[in-house]
Amino acid sequence: MTETTAEEYWEDFYRERERAWTGKPNALLVREVADLAPGTALDLGCGEGGDALWLAERGWRVHAVDVSTIALARGAEHAAAAGVADRITWARHDLAHSFPEGSYDLVSAQFLHSPVAGDGERDKILRHAADAVAPGGTLLIVAHAGWPTWMIEPPFFEFPTIPGTLAALALPPDEWRVETQDLAEREWIGPEGQEGRREDTVLRIRRLR
Repeated sequence: MTETTAEEYWEDFYRERERAWTGKPNALLVREVADLAPGTALDLGCGEGGDALWLAERGWRVHAVDVSTIALARGAEHAAAAGVADRITWARHDLAHSFPEGSYDLVSAQFLHSPVAGDGERDKILRHAADAVAPGGTLLIVAHAGWPTWMIEPPFFEFPTIPGTLAALALPPDEWRVETQDLAEREWIGPEGQEGRREDTVLRIRRLR
């Protein structure tokens, strides 16, 4: 039996849905980035571009990458409709195998969870993400910490923790400063209207030099 690749999985994911996400930016990105001075940003796993558009509308120049060409095409359409196409570049990367070049004032990794990821793949990607942060820049990592409370028998999935992520990054303490390490809880409505909550981890780390 042939294993499904990341490209195949995510192309199918977007092909089966006319629109996968709301188009709104991730709330924790907004919380952590709203007060930062605009500069250059790298949006990893950008999906249909909700975060990239929000950043561009606030003056950032964004390099948005995803493994799905369908998602990237939708993002580009949304950017054109919003009048910010000139502030966003879109590029396909399977981040386990290729990574964008350059350095950025903000590198954002929002919910890099994948059912087809290999062992250690996320940690490898996040280490590349840290390498892409310019001196004085910010690395923002947001991840789910567990399943929604309304799930009675959720499948096994080893969600990342803040200590585990920091250990995997192994950032020199004289070069980096952790500015936010937070467990944030929010309302999470199920597909059939189930009321519940879900926790996310938030790591915002500043590169000092």
